[in-house]
Amino acid sequence: MPVTPGTIALLALSAFAAGAVDAVAGGGGLITVPALIAAGLPPHLALGTNKGQAVFGVLASYLRFRRAGMIDAARAKVAFPAGFAGSLLGAGLVLLLSPAALKPVVLGLLVAVAAFLAFRRPGPPKPRARPLPPGPTAAAIALVIGCYDGFFGPGTGTFLIVAFVALLGDGLAQASAGAKVVNLASNLAAFALFAWRGTVLWPVALPMAVAQMSGSWVGAHLAVRRGDAFVRKVVLAVVLALVVKLGRDLLS
Repeated sequence: MPVTPGTIALLALSAFAAGAVDAVAGGGGLITVPALIAAGLPPHLALGTNKGQAVFGVLASYLRFRRAGMIDAARAKVAFPAGFAGSLLGAGLVLLLSPAALKPVVLGLLVAVAAFLAFRRPGPPKPRARPLPPGPTAAAIALVIGCYDGFFGPGTGTFLIVAFVALLGDGLAQASAGAKVVNLASNLAAFALFAWRGTVLWPVALPMAVAQMSGSWVGAHLAVRRGDAFVRKVVLAVVLALVVKLGRDLLS
């Protein structure tokens, strides 16, 4: 479907902002999906085009975190395939169940996440008395949340960050870096599925992808430089935005 150059420019601007936010805290889809729908794309094209451009942004932020030495290679080897498989499983479940049924559950989880972040004391995490094995735990997190991303999606990056902090004792900046590994896997899986089904509008997705990559690089750079305190504030803001959005969806 035709989209004017002016509209594409505005969508690229939204993709830049989404990339910056998503690199730090997740939730970039809160910006790009409504923008694509407002541009006149039907929902299936909006979702497909969003994944078509978002995967490039996640790749850019992943590379920035990797360059900073914040990617745990051993953990990534188990988290990436688990996230990919989980996303494919979730996408398959969409055909059997309605994602709308998840909204009340996700809303409750997001409120819990907001409370966790609001009352969590800043500073380095305390070591667990009985630390969980990092490899299997990371794989389980990636599989479950990757499945959620393939099935429904909102808040995936945020849930990953909180899971890595709560279960593996990561700092927020380190958890944000680890989340990009799983996000990259789940986005690649969803992207492959949408591209195969022909629901990616490439004349729109490619300019947005360039902007998304630039924004993601900026966001990841800020997360690396400013550390946990900055990431905490952005994650909390994204969680509150998600709570408002899902709450409005349920009441509408």
